[in-house]
Amino acid sequence: MIGGEIIGADAFQIYSGLPILTAQPAPELMRRIPHHLIGILGLHETCNAARFAELAHRCIREIQSRGKVPVLTGGTGLYLKALTHGLADLPPVDSGLREKISLMVPADALARLAVADADAPGQIDALNPVRVRRALEIVLSTGKPLAASRADWKSEGNGFRGLVLERDREELWKRIEKNVGEMFDAGVVEEVRRAPDAGPGAARAIGFREIREMIAGRLEADACQSAIVAATRRYAKRQLTWCRHQFNFPVIPLTATSPPVSPIASAIPLLGIPFGA
Repeated sequence: MIGGEIIGADAFQIYSGLPILTAQPAPELMRRIPHHLIGILGLHETCNAARFAELAHRCIREIQSRGKVPVLTGGTGLYLKALTHGLADLPPVDSGLREKISLMVPADALARLAVADADAPGQIDALNPVRVRRALEIVLSTGKPLAASRADWKSEGNGFRGLVLERDREELWKRIEKNVGEMFDAGVVEEVRRAPDAGPGAARAIGFREIREMIAGRLEADACQSAIVAATRRYAKRQLTWCRHQFNFPVIPLTATSPPVSPIASAIPLLGIPFGA
């Protein structure tokens, strides 16, 4: 409708080898519409917000050079924020401090973070040990609250324009449960079984750990699916909170009874993009 090409902004769809688990776009869809940054990294590789921003900027320039509109879509708020606002200019972390923090068990790192900055645990994914340790590094290195180190992100987003798509909470929960069931029907267990070499980045995809536990016989199939549904719901809540607080984009409500194209098409003029290009 707008002559666009899609750039994936998902921290796990960027890896190859787990298309079912990470809900990558279907091959037929990617043949119809050009997609970028989907399945481009090996499972053993790692990606962070800075690397994503570099890759995405490269894609944006290439797409625009052909007169097309780059459309970023995905659920990793930190990646999008790094692209639109840049990363805060933080001092390097002392190697001794980093090693000390890396040896902490997740619960101890989270407790130490809460002591150093009582507000910090509520500003990150407190269930993600990588995020907790990084936040603790920042707080202890700078001697400032985590929010203060993110102050450089308060400026407008370098001309990026966007939409936040939301669904009714109950409808969203039902869709998550349905999607997880379909994922198992599509063979996600065998997909994870074939991916023993997943590095620390890809292995953090929701469901990877739970399915590996099931394969090892430490988790029943029903319990595995329930755990993935619960983890996905928690992540969806964090996504909604992040979008409301970090982006000043129009919110477009989607419902089960209306095709997505209708409300999205009506919102296109808000972005100043020629419709029907």
